[in-house]
Amino acid sequence: MADTRSRAEEFCRRFGLKLPILLAPMAGACPPSLSAAVMQAGGMGACGALLMQPAEIEAWAQAVRQASDAPFQINLWIPDPPPRRDAEHEARVRDFLSQWGPAVPAEAGDAAPPDFNAQCEALLALKPAVISSIMGVYPPPFVQRMKQLGIAWFATATTVDEALQAEAAGADVIVAQGMEAGGHRGSFEAAAAERRQVGLFALLPAIRDAVRLPVVATGGIADARGVAAAMLLGADAVQIGTGFLRSPEAKLATAWSDALAAARPEQTMLTRAFSGRAGRSIANDYARAAADAPAPAPYPVQRGLTAAMRKQAQERNDASRMQAWAGQSAALAQALPAAQIAAGAWEGAVRLLA
Repeated sequence: MADTRSRAEEFCRRFGLKLPILLAPMAGACPPSLSAAVMQAGGMGACGALLMQPAEIEAWAQAVRQASDAPFQINLWIPDPPPRRDAEHEARVRDFLSQWGPAVPAEAGDAAPPDFNAQCEALLALKPAVISSIMGVYPPPFVQRMKQLGIAWFATATTVDEALQAEAAGADVIVAQGMEAGGHRGSFEAAAAERRQVGLFALLPAIRDAVRLPVVATGGIADARGVAAAMLLGADAVQIGTGFLRSPEAKLATAWSDALAAARPEQTMLTRAFSGRAGRSIANDYARAAADAPAPAPYPVQRGLTAAMRKQAQERNDASRMQAWAGQSAALAQALPAAQIAAGAWEGAVRLLA
């Protein structure tokens, strides 16, 4: 217990926290209100900035800083190579999607994420305490500029090899993401996301033994029991995503929130049907049907093709076809204030570890 507590205390000292609890940077599900609540409790806030233009990232940071002066992380995906397009296959995907939402025009697949380099420049200008990554490692010039500004780099890894790559590239902290995690898998190779599924209880001690850096555990942690288990397995801190989504500050659609409360672990699934990248979601009607439909187009083409359906499902609060990301411990998420969830998770873990 003493070693476990000392690791957590050192992590908190280094990064200006009172609790070794981090909000997961969930793209599209990290409003400023959620980060501010976690930060006010003593944890670290987060922004999943994948889909945000530089001005939107700046507005998010300003809103959070007005509410709290505690640290937060901003996260970006490392871009994949340009997708290989197949017009005939995309037409079949569009025909399938027309059964689940509005008709999908051919040009919908042309949608692209914001400019990565412009996003990186915005992050450096904002100087958050932490810039985190998923899907790979940042290029050396960007890492050098981060270090010059005193910004820490938290690199997500889903395998030991990825953790070693991130350490060699200059990461300051490894975020060990188990297969239980909700949302997109952080695999460096998109094609390997389904093949290399390692649970957190196997991944965490293996990464702990392989690297010299602090390790943050994430994936399937939603209450004090998960926090305590992760700490015993070598984590310096934990990162929680789905466990915060039912809090009022998350402002989640009620259908999504209700689905989380009812979801057993086996009622989530890994699917490419929403974005073209493998992610864990509620196994709703659309996700299950897509398993027997034309294979999804690659990311970000599939994201563009499904945009109209996802928008309509959100507007109609329709859980049967909503993009409802969910970790395997979704049912442990509580409809409580986020600050109470964060504080309770650590206080309960301390009692368990004692």
